[in-house]
Amino acid sequence: MALAIVSAMHEELRALVPQLQSPTVERAGGRDFHRGRLAGREVVLVLSGIGKVAAAATAGLLIDRYGARSLLFTGVAGGLGEGVAVGDVVVADALLQHDLDVSPLFPRWEVPLTGRSRFATDASLRAVLRKACEEVLSQPHPALRSFGLDTVRHHEGLVISGDRFVSTAHESAALREALPDALAVEMEGASMAQVCADFGCPLSVLRTISDRADDDAHVDFSRFVSEVAAEFSRDIVLKALSHGWA
Repeated sequence: MALAIVSAMHEELRALVPQLQSPTVERAGGRDFHRGRLAGREVVLVLSGIGKVAAAATAGLLIDRYGARSLLFTGVAGGLGEGVAVGDVVVADALLQHDLDVSPLFPRWEVPLTGRSRFATDASLRAVLRKACEEVLSQPHPALRSFGLDTVRHHEGLVISGDRFVSTAHESAALREALPDALAVEMEGASMAQVCADFGCPLSVLRTISDRADDDAHVDFSRFVSEVAAEFSRDIVLKALSHGWA
């Protein structure tokens, strides 16, 4: 069984695919699944697409069709937590759907019939990612200075997901008030965590902060993903594999 590495953005997938040894491609469910060896490990790489439905479908295919024994999901996110700055990296310890509300039938954010609103990631995979982040981020990155960034850090905590791109200060303030421990907001992770919980498949989630989820969230987004986030994801994934991510 392979390790699955899922990218939300084309740029991240393109940074990893050339690293594959003995690559093959199979199309299923409207997605291209790239199989091969990466840092000596059997892996499958795939683009999830954007949004919760796309991420959930991708996770189901990886687990049921490809027998993935663990999933690593990479992407970008908007920073919410205090001190979570552009260029920083967040490793999720839990994920929650901030736009899920079936009240009064169930408490706000709770996934109906599960009794849970927060889905934890795998602690052992988190530890490997933590170590990989520390090593990669300790080295200077040539693109950071062009974005006015010098030092970047990694954080660990709650990441929240919803089917909208949070791009105003009003929206991000409302999320911080409702979920004050949330470090970052994105559009896929929590749905993937729910699917992995159903299948009993270990999950880890890595997010590079591309903006502060405010009125400037669109500025230089594509360039940041290509020049910083995709390279961070690639380097952290390769480092994690070298440290025994399984």
